[in-house]
Amino acid sequence: MSRAISQWILRPARMGALGLVTGFLVKMMDIHCYAQHFGVSMSDIFSQAGVWVVIGVAISLYSRDNRIAMANIFLFCAGMLLTYYITAEVTNSIYGWSFIKAWAAFACLSPLMAYLVRLTLRPGALALVVKLGVFAGYVGLNLLLGSFLHYYDLPLLAVLAYLLFWKRWGKSSNQEKGDT
Repeated sequence: MSRAISQWILRPARMGALGLVTGFLVKMMDIHCYAQHFGVSMSDIFSQAGVWVVIGVAISLYSRDNRIAMANIFLFCAGMLLTYYITAEVTNSIYGWSFIKAWAAFACLSPLMAYLVRLTLRPGALALVVKLGVFAGYVGLNLLLGSFLHYYDLPLLAVLAYLLFWKRWGKSSNQEKGDT
């Protein structure tokens, strides 16, 4: 993503708006894209936590600094959660309070996760531990939510590996500013 585009999009207000739109679109996908191709539907993919982990990591890493990353990911997740369940209510879709509580907890913890992901930009053992923890978290979320890895998780894990291990980020904003 070009730096100019990413810095235009990755502003907290815009990420909140993008989250609102994403929540609506994902709920519409749940309703209308349930036809299976190769044994899986788009609704299945976007109902798994793994895709949201990859999106969250990308938002965090492309954000300008830690505070912006934390605000971006929280507003994106909160906006998405809000419109997803409002759309579910308006369309008389099935949803449960346990799902709302779980995704609300995910949204509330997303700033902490964004901060941890931003730590991977630094050199050292802690960054490596956090990178490996992201992968463990990806697999752990799938297990916790009742499934294991699907074949569509492989490209998502490849994107995660690219973002965390192979993409060259240059100096992080924190290192340039001397923040801790």
